[in-house]
Amino acid sequence: MKRFKVRVDNQMFYVEVEEIPGEGETVAAPIVAAPIVASRPTPKSAPVAKPTKAVAPAAAPRAAAPAAGGAGITAPMPGTILDVKVEVGQSVNAGDNVVILEAMKMENELKADKSGTVKEVRVKKGQTVNAGEVLIVIG
Repeated sequence: MKRFKVRVDNQMFYVEVEEIPGEGETVAAPIVAAPIVASRPTPKSAPVAKPTKAVAPAAAPRAAAPAAGGAGITAPMPGTILDVKVEVGQSVNAGDNVVILEAMKMENELKADKSGTVKEVRVKKGQTVNAGEVLIVIG
C-alpha cells in the first residue's frame, strides 16, 4: 500500500492505494480516504476522493505573428530544434509538419496552421528557442 495526501475542494485527504502486481490485470484497488483534522468544522458527510481518468495535455496554442504579410509558427514552449522540415519558397498545406521541437524530453511536431508558401525559416537544427519565438513564417 502506498499512502498519498490529496487536496479536493480545499479539503485534505489521506488516500491509500494498493499496487497491483503483474501486467494486464484489470482488478481495481480499493480507495480509502480519511479527512485531515482541521481547525474548522467539517460537514456531516466528508467527500471521498474518486478516481478520475487521465486526460492528455492539450496542445499549446500557436500564436500568429505577422511578418511580411504572413503568419508565424511559434514555439509553444522552450526547447531545441531537432529538425526543420521545410525550406524558403516551399508550398505547405495546413497541418503539414514544419518543425520538430524537443521540449521536456519529448519530440513535438509543429504543424503549419494554414496553407501557403514558406516566406522565412528563422531557426536551424540544434538551435535552442524560447516559448513564443517565431520559427517559420508562412505567407
